[in-house]
Amino acid sequence: MIYTLLIILFILLILNVPLAISVTLASIIFLMNSDFSEFVTIQRMITGLDSFPLMAIPLFMLAGKIMEKGGISQRLVDFASSLVGSLTGGFAIIAVVASMFFSAISGSAPATVVAIGSILVPAMIKEGYDRKFSLALLASAGTIGIIIPPSIPFITYGISANTSVGDLFIAGILPGIFMGLALIVYAYLVSLKKGYKGTEKFKLKRVFVTFKDSILGLLMPLIILGGIYSGKFTPTESGVIACVYGLVVALFIYRSMTLKELKNTFVEAGILSSMILFIVASANLMSWLITVEQIPSQLAAALTSLTESPLVFLIIIMLVFFVVGMFIELNAAIILIVPILLPLLIYYEINLVFFGVLMITNLAIGLLTPPLGVNLFVAKSLDTISFNALVKAVMPFIAVMVTVLLLLVLFPQISLVLLGS
Repeated sequence: MIYTLLIILFILLILNVPLAISVTLASIIFLMNSDFSEFVTIQRMITGLDSFPLMAIPLFMLAGKIMEKGGISQRLVDFASSLVGSLTGGFAIIAVVASMFFSAISGSAPATVVAIGSILVPAMIKEGYDRKFSLALLASAGTIGIIIPPSIPFITYGISANTSVGDLFIAGILPGIFMGLALIVYAYLVSLKKGYKGTEKFKLKRVFVTFKDSILGLLMPLIILGGIYSGKFTPTESGVIACVYGLVVALFIYRSMTLKELKNTFVEAGILSSMILFIVASANLMSWLITVEQIPSQLAAALTSLTESPLVFLIIIMLVFFVVGMFIELNAAIILIVPILLPLLIYYEINLVFFGVLMITNLAIGLLTPPLGVNLFVAKSLDTISFNALVKAVMPFIAVMVTVLLLLVLFPQISLVLLGS
């Protein structure tokens, strides 16, 4: 029974066995007690990685690392500071705006938290900002990294749902900006209440100077999206373009990276990529087992008998994703769940691109919810604050993000308007 597999997986996760290993072991134990050969394990895991679009994940990982190590993040922070630093809660608003800029380069939420947080958290604390508020804000703003394109989870979803990655990138632009604006409004209100002043006077000259310094970093997402939609290259090939562009900027224009640092950058990107791809491979194996056991059709029958309303269905699924995001790594959740839901999405006639935006936004909130909460652990590494204190501090930000998600569910136009849908 497939429930045996799920019980074994749950036990392994409780024992704190790494997710990819837990999924693989649970699948192997299930196969040993079934009519399938254990060799299916290797076959399905290799098949899960045998995908040209999947190559974009390590490429964008590398591009994000190059831009992070190459000093791009500091230039983006300076530009954001020149734009909004004079406002009440200047540093808090800078944190969100800079995170949005960096998100459009790295495609990774944890990378955004590290790159921007390592610069701004010490500065905010020095300026008198509450330590818990500062870390919670950076952890929350970092989630925009997987909503604004290019986004690694969008690539994973596009492969799993057989949907255009380019369309997903475009559909994520307005929701990402909308999420950023919501966090800015909340940060402004908190700053107003606690008396956090602006950091500097607005000077148009400084805006031009910092824009000139950061323009090469800001151009990267425009080059990527422009190339995809002009037909010059595919989303996967855009990852190559991003890497080459980042190397040229960091090594020869800014000269902010040495060959020795480049080696470490490749190693770090390789380690992160291997972790994600291992999860992808193991999740593909379990996804296949779940499909073979006809769980999708059983779930479809149960939900369609429960409601005929697409809106009610979406709300139910969003609640499920909110819980799933607490326990399962984002890319694994996508690969495990999307194949199960595809028949239901077709039945309810829900646009797959629209659903992809909702799913990724929901799972982005999961980056802030314990026990998994990747962004929480990354943010905590920036300071000595206790994990429990950080969890309490991030709750209001989660409430803001859930409100935005609800608006995205109720108004699909926010996601689809740029696609002309």
